[in-house]
Amino acid sequence: MSHMMDKSAENSDEDRVSLKSNGKTPSDGAVKETMGMLQTFRKSIRRAAEKSPMLSGGKGSKSTPRSDAADNESWSPPPPSPSLSAGCPMTSPMTSPIKSIAGLFQKKDEEEVDTTSQKSKGLTRSKTDPNGVRLGDSLMKKGALLRRSLKFSTKKDKDKTNRKEQLDHVSEFSGEEKKEEKEEEEEEEECGEMDETYILPELPHTPLSVMQINNLIEMEVLEEAHLNLLALRREFQQEQERCGEDSPMELAKKEKDLNLLYGHLRNKVNTIARDSNSFPSRNKGLLVPVARIIQEEERREEQPGGLTDSWMEAWREAVCEGVQLKVEGVHLEQREKNVSWLAVHLGLLGKAIVEDLEIVRKQLRWSYPPSFKVFSTYVKSYHRVVGQHLKKLEPQVTELKDLYALLDWIINRYKSERVMGSPSLQPDLKDASADLQLEDDFLKQLKEKYCCRVKETLRSLLDNIIELENKEVWSVEKAPERGDNVLISNIDMDIQTIVKGNIKSSGQIDAQLEQRVTSSCLEELKQFPKRFETEFRRHCGTLRPQTLWTEYHITYINSFTALQEHMEGYQAACPQEVEGFRKEVKWLIVRLTQDLEDQFKEDVKLCLRRMMTRKWLTNDDDFKKLHKQTEQLSRHCTLMRTPHAQEFASRLHYHVVREYVGCLMKNNYSCKNRKHEQAATKIREQWRKLRDLFAEMESTHEWLHHVGEDLSDIIIQKNKTDIKSHLQPLVEHYPDFSKKHLVAVLYFRGLIRGREHQLILQRFSQLKKSCSNSCDKSRLLFSDMEFTVNTDCFSNLPFSCLSVFLPDN
Repeated sequence: MSHMMDKSAENSDEDRVSLKSNGKTPSDGAVKETMGMLQTFRKSIRRAAEKSPMLSGGKGSKSTPRSDAADNESWSPPPPSPSLSAGCPMTSPMTSPIKSIAGLFQKKDEEEVDTTSQKSKGLTRSKTDPNGVRLGDSLMKKGALLRRSLKFSTKKDKDKTNRKEQLDHVSEFSGEEKKEEKEEEEEEEECGEMDETYILPELPHTPLSVMQINNLIEMEVLEEAHLNLLALRREFQQEQERCGEDSPMELAKKEKDLNLLYGHLRNKVNTIARDSNSFPSRNKGLLVPVARIIQEEERREEQPGGLTDSWMEAWREAVCEGVQLKVEGVHLEQREKNVSWLAVHLGLLGKAIVEDLEIVRKQLRWSYPPSFKVFSTYVKSYHRVVGQHLKKLEPQVTELKDLYALLDWIINRYKSERVMGSPSLQPDLKDASADLQLEDDFLKQLKEKYCCRVKETLRSLLDNIIELENKEVWSVEKAPERGDNVLISNIDMDIQTIVKGNIKSSGQIDAQLEQRVTSSCLEELKQFPKRFETEFRRHCGTLRPQTLWTEYHITYINSFTALQEHMEGYQAACPQEVEGFRKEVKWLIVRLTQDLEDQFKEDVKLCLRRMMTRKWLTNDDDFKKLHKQTEQLSRHCTLMRTPHAQEFASRLHYHVVREYVGCLMKNNYSCKNRKHEQAATKIREQWRKLRDLFAEMESTHEWLHHVGEDLSDIIIQKNKTDIKSHLQPLVEHYPDFSKKHLVAVLYFRGLIRGREHQLILQRFSQLKKSCSNSCDKSRLLFSDMEFTVNTDCFSNLPFSCLSVFLPDN
């Protein structure tokens, strides 16, 4: 028997855990000193009792009201339930041993103390007395519990007691009640941190029944339920050791009961932890026994009879479930009812996160030991839960503005002062990560979706620009506007504004997103020139009057040139995309310019064809028409942006010169009877007009100015012999001028054959040889010029063959 008692005492000792409170253990003298401060401590005890959530008639009370006890003489106080967390008596509600406190303090306060409960960290007392403990024993144990609470109070609690003593000493002065209320508020806001270590109360020798323990769990009398559950678990372990491998039916039943009770306790603990942030005033006191139960079960993890999985991990999951309930409870409107549904929801979500974490920081974390890292656990839970919540929202987010709001909230606002960077949460968050816990590639997919939506939106806007141009300009044949002395439209400014807006907005979110959006915009913009050209030709291909058609071409040459210059600013970010867009704009401008050139060529074709003929020599109508068409186009060229105006003028200059001079090569007319002087004079006169016109158009082909004068000098010579002395300038200026071209010019001059004809050709051949190395061969005018072969049989005969027919012979 003594052996069994020794063993029982040994087991009881094993269930104790050493308590460390600032490294000091208060002496009995300290307890006596505290008990001696009756006057100064009385009001403090009274206030603590009034604030206890287990106060009779209060919220969450589990004790019988004082009035009921007075009517029932057979009522007896509940058995003792030693606290798991006596280290911090200010953070956990319990039913105070009312009559014991009344006996310790003055009798005149007995009624007041009997109607209140002391606020301490002990667990809620049971209303039953399963072990039949008498009132005297109960009071003694409750007195011991009170002494233990005093003994292991924290330094902060002692400081508060000193402040209360000072308040009681000046209570005779006016304003005592206001000071007491202020002190109570300070106590609520400045609760001391719970001790990491604790003393496990002595386990009941005989545990309650399974049903009784289950009822205690259901009524949330968790400390007493857990102590009895541990006692039951101890019995199971002892019986298991005695039975060894032979497990009787009773042992299996007890193991099953343990599993059921532990499962019920686990569920209750998880429920309290889950709802603690939703109902902080109700569950704040219950968190103390919850924390101690988790600590004790983690310590006994390897012992048989308990749950196999981690209590701490289950607590974290419960916290995460509570956070999830908070997030899911944030108001979310339907997209059809509010266009800003997502922005509103994200704003409310950020506000709810901050408010909830403030509750955790100010209230809940003081009910846990430091090892739980409560605030950090809640922050991590929000990182994970909010990330999952946004993943669920993503399929509903299709509009560009909503995608922008979601990305901006994830990347910027979640870490800003509006949410995780809130000043009210600092400095607790200074070392913690403020990033959301998102699934792999979620952010990447969201950015890709945003870029695709940017392209789709830009394509739609570009199509609207074309439609608007047709509606406001083409269909009503509206003349283009002028600005800075050039024809302009709003196309380039509209497109630039749209693209710049998209890029700037994305840059406010993320630099990487800005680069990708820039690339997306330029890729989509690359397709725009061809689509615009197609619609322009469809609506304006046969537009009359011709002047308006020309102005439209010049306007869009200018607009796309300006648009290309705007896009050049993104060369560093997206060189390939900018180059691709540059090529498309270039070919559009080439095609528009070619349209103008082809139209001009068509307009002057007949005029040029009738140059250097008999009619031309006596009639100026064709040249006047040529000059008028060229002059009109010259005025239009002044409305074209550089460098396209110069390029276009130079191409027209070359075409007119080649066609005008080319008429000399067709042998359409031969000047006779000294008409060559009249023809040369007319060529020189007309050539000067054309030269001045193209110079005004700022043509870059100044080298073409010489050809008219050089040819006129050959044609105007009275003496055939003098022609040889005027060949050199023509050979030097135009190295592609050949013998066949010279023969055609001489034919027009009226010099078809004869000795002088041959001498002129010989001299030309000599000049070509001498100038072959010094001439600028890049200036080609005659090489691709059409000319008619002279079919006269004598024209190309050598001089030696023709000499026999000369008069001298």
